[in-house]
Amino acid sequence: MKKKAAVIGSGIAGLTLGNFLKKNSLIDFTIYEKQDGLSFEEGYGIQLSVNCISILRELDFDLIKQEDFYNPKKINFLSFNNKKICDLNLANFNTDKNKYTTLRRSVLIEFLQEKLFKKDIKFNKEIIKISELKDKILINFKDNTNDLVDYLFVCDGVFSNTKKIIESNKSDPKFSNAFAIRSIIKSSDVQELDSENISVFMGSNAHIVTYPVNKRRDQNLVCIIRSKKKDIISNQDFLEENIFNQSKKLKNLFKNNLKAWPIYISEKSSKSSLKKVFYIGDAFHTLMPTMAQGAAQSIEGAYEIYNLVSKNIKNINEIYYNERIKRLKSINIKSKINFISFHMSNVFSVKIRNLLLKKLVKNEKFLKSYLGKVYN
Repeated sequence: MKKKAAVIGSGIAGLTLGNFLKKNSLIDFTIYEKQDGLSFEEGYGIQLSVNCISILRELDFDLIKQEDFYNPKKINFLSFNNKKICDLNLANFNTDKNKYTTLRRSVLIEFLQEKLFKKDIKFNKEIIKISELKDKILINFKDNTNDLVDYLFVCDGVFSNTKKIIESNKSDPKFSNAFAIRSIIKSSDVQELDSENISVFMGSNAHIVTYPVNKRRDQNLVCIIRSKKKDIISNQDFLEENIFNQSKKLKNLFKNNLKAWPIYISEKSSKSSLKKVFYIGDAFHTLMPTMAQGAAQSIEGAYEIYNLVSKNIKNINEIYYNERIKRLKSINIKSKINFISFHMSNVFSVKIRNLLLKKLVKNEKFLKSYLGKVYN
């Protein structure tokens, strides 16, 4: 007998799950999106490590145009004065078919959306109520329509409205006392960058990451700055206070349009109080961006829940939650370690960090434990 599923949210997690559900003829599904459509405007970049590339290849990821992504071979670690400390060889974690990949988020979203039928996604659908009805989930929408499903997959992000409706006692995400500032820059405009690889510039209470997002080597730039401010009035003034006061050379990276926002994180992972409801991606747990695993974990989570549902296993909620929490616990710890390491301000601590980095990036045993368990 066919099962029916609803997916809430059309981001990376929701669209990935929709593509996998489409492969199962025993599950009918609909993706519900609150907005009036998907945005394919050229946006910021994302990093996809090997652990999720192998999953995406099951959805024909190889069909993405070659010019629309890049495979960086290493991560450069530098100080704010552009002095190189060391580099990490990413090729150690690659396989012949699965390689560390960078691209624009919009490219991945468009690829995943194009593989679905128009009927699979319904827009302008705002949820107002969710309830259990015998062994099913009843979803009521603002437009006076409803849907009765066997499974509800919640993929509507860090400030999940669906989760707020279901879990009345759940706490909101916590402000991390940090802001992100993003931009896209042409490699020709910043000759000082290694335009073929990922670069991490480390400063006092801040770090900058750049990497190519296509074969033109357009660079995605993201700057993470510690601050207890609740809002940024002027991006340039904020950068002057926190970045340019450490190195005027970095001004050249921030000449284009800038977008800034506060970074929120989850204090704990979310397990649904309803046994047929599952949280995926940022709705499950929002990580610090310092391991670059946000998109990868959304893809992994979608793949895991699809496999469990397809096998019709009992106690799916328990199994999914326990496996996800085990996986994310390690990544979360490493994200926090990176956040501290990238932002050191004490001169002595910085010297020790740099010495350790030079040794650790060449230590195969350490790399296998610290990154290999995440990337593979």
